[in-house]
Amino acid sequence: MTEAGWVQHAVWWQIYPLGFAGAYPPRSDNPGGGLRKLLPWLDYAIEMGASGLLLGPIFASETHGYDTVDHLQIDPRLGGDDEFDELVAAAKSRGLRVILDGVFNHVGRGHAALGRDNWVRRGPDGSLANFEGHDSLVALNHAEPAVADYVSDVMKHWLRRGADGWRLDAAYATPAEFWATVLPRVRAEFPESYAFGEVIHGDYADFVTRSTLDSVTQYELWKATWSALNDGNFFELSWALERHNGFLDTFVPQTFVGNHDVTRIASRLTDERHVPLALAFLLTTAGTPSIWSGDEQGFRGVKEDRAGGDDAVRPEFPDEPAGLAPYGEKLYRLHQELIGLRRRNPWLHRARTRTVHLANQQFVYEAYDGDSSLVVALNAADEPAVVPGPGGDKVELAPQSWTVLGR
Repeated sequence: MTEAGWVQHAVWWQIYPLGFAGAYPPRSDNPGGGLRKLLPWLDYAIEMGASGLLLGPIFASETHGYDTVDHLQIDPRLGGDDEFDELVAAAKSRGLRVILDGVFNHVGRGHAALGRDNWVRRGPDGSLANFEGHDSLVALNHAEPAVADYVSDVMKHWLRRGADGWRLDAAYATPAEFWATVLPRVRAEFPESYAFGEVIHGDYADFVTRSTLDSVTQYELWKATWSALNDGNFFELSWALERHNGFLDTFVPQTFVGNHDVTRIASRLTDERHVPLALAFLLTTAGTPSIWSGDEQGFRGVKEDRAGGDDAVRPEFPDEPAGLAPYGEKLYRLHQELIGLRRRNPWLHRARTRTVHLANQQFVYEAYDGDSSLVVALNAADEPAVVPGPGGDKVELAPQSWTVLGR
């Protein structure tokens, strides 16, 4: 494993800055608040228990940030270098680390790569190759050595400016060998930096091994979490945990119940009372977890497969936390409780999990690492349930509840 030791303690608060600041989608009555709009929220993140910010795209782009036109320039809608430096300094003064979103699989049509020999991929007829059918996203030619030079230089540039690591967008669409060329160059100067890739399907462990990434996104466990709760089928979640245990032999996955690309967990679950169970599961099992900004307040939003279909899950935030509606406070307090539990038990980062009791709507599991362990029980039913606890004792669970039975 290549990840730095500090990652064991990482809990990310993920933000999509363009949406958060009101800079995208564009509004004629609001130019957006820029990166400075994040400043009043740093203490909020700390109070929730987060140890770092996982930022969405902040570099100059044509629309939504994933169509980058200049990886060395802050998007003018978010400010400039001064605003970036101010945000990083304010975060670091509070002990918050900062991860940036690197979109290096493709670029916007205004990127200089389109005017350079062999920097972008073309079809047999000479037409520009794109990312998953999106003509505005031109695929880079990752077989061109100059592209690897460029990406490694960009990554090091922003690490020198204070970033702690990178989320690599659409890493699954980029050859693993490309990352294996780039990342050692970055680590030669920044051995403590962290890099994880967006990977949805496939052999996660094999991709990590071949790419030399520290980690990849754990979409299998995300899907099993909400699906098991919706279907009343904890057998699916138990099976996914066995897969998860196997990944830990190679790497520690980046885990989540929500992010900028999926329907919010409060909307995904057919019964909103299951949100605390999903969160309890996330924060008592292995991984490097992230909380999608707004999920801690119970925000709702459905992702749609259309132009602008991400907007509902990437809303503008108030100028400061005091502007939040009061209905989210209870869920925010639960995040504090569960993140606090995890921060007090950092061994959970690499913990294996074994099933203690399994039924359609009840799941008791033990997370363990060496001599440390937690036994966690989930009851997704509308009725009380009796389950085995530590030492064989019987424990009654309230309806729609979770609890830590022993440690």
